[in-house]
Amino acid sequence: MSGAVDLSALKERAEAAAAGGRSAGSAGSGTAIVVTEENFESEVLQRSNQVPVVVALVSPRSPASLELADTLARLAATDGGSWVVARIEVDQNVRIAQAFGVQAIPTVVAVAAGQPLADFEGVQSEAQLRQWVDAVVGAVAGKLAGAPQTEPAEEPEDPRFTAAEAALDRGDYAGAAAAYQQIVDTEPGNAEAKAALRQVGFLARVREVESDTVAVADADPDNLDAQLAAADLEVFKQQPAAAFDRLIGLIGRTAGAERTTARTRLLELFELFDPAEPFVVAARRKLASALY
Repeated sequence: MSGAVDLSALKERAEAAAAGGRSAGSAGSGTAIVVTEENFESEVLQRSNQVPVVVALVSPRSPASLELADTLARLAATDGGSWVVARIEVDQNVRIAQAFGVQAIPTVVAVAAGQPLADFEGVQSEAQLRQWVDAVVGAVAGKLAGAPQTEPAEEPEDPRFTAAEAALDRGDYAGAAAAYQQIVDTEPGNAEAKAALRQVGFLARVREVESDTVAVADADPDNLDAQLAAADLEVFKQQPAAAFDRLIGLIGRTAGAERTTARTRLLELFELFDPAEPFVVAARRKLASALY
């Protein structure tokens, strides 16, 4: 049908109606849109630049036409917005019926990119409608802009995490740790709470470290507490590779309980980072060499 039907007059009339301040009168039921002369441009012509618009021209005088429109709407809903149905009552919108050259009710016309693409008259079975619609959608595949994407609704914040974060903002590390621990106790598989609990534990520990700890540790390589504190401070200062090397060196120089303590601290620091980080991968290799 493309080029055989001139819809420009309807567009001009719709623009004139809008300029006159009349309501568009658009209403919808599911994916079926009730279309009149006033909203024909927006709901059929403009929308057809995004997805095919199947125009069902019906009349209350023909119950079969109304049933056909309902069937089309149901199929459109099943297809999730890849095409839409515009339902037009010809008795109230004579000019639209004339523009489409309607000679029988129902008449169904597929519009794409503002132009009629295909049409049929009379009642069709649901299987026939499905085949016809699939052919229309396939004919314009990749040629239209597609339905506008809506932003996914934000998930509501978990009040448990909100309370824990509020405690952390106040500097209440003990309170934040207790809040995250409660989540972990209730949901042992909650990875976010576990990660947050590790972070809080690290922050609570590192805030007690003196600013000259690294110098003290460098001057006394065998001081276990100084080495552990210095490693924490280096991680806090965004120097994780240096912290890891410090503790791996300590593991290589110690044995027994001291070695276990150093190794445990190193593994705790590993967990603060993505395991795929290159500096974590390299440090794990060095640790394996130091242990074996």
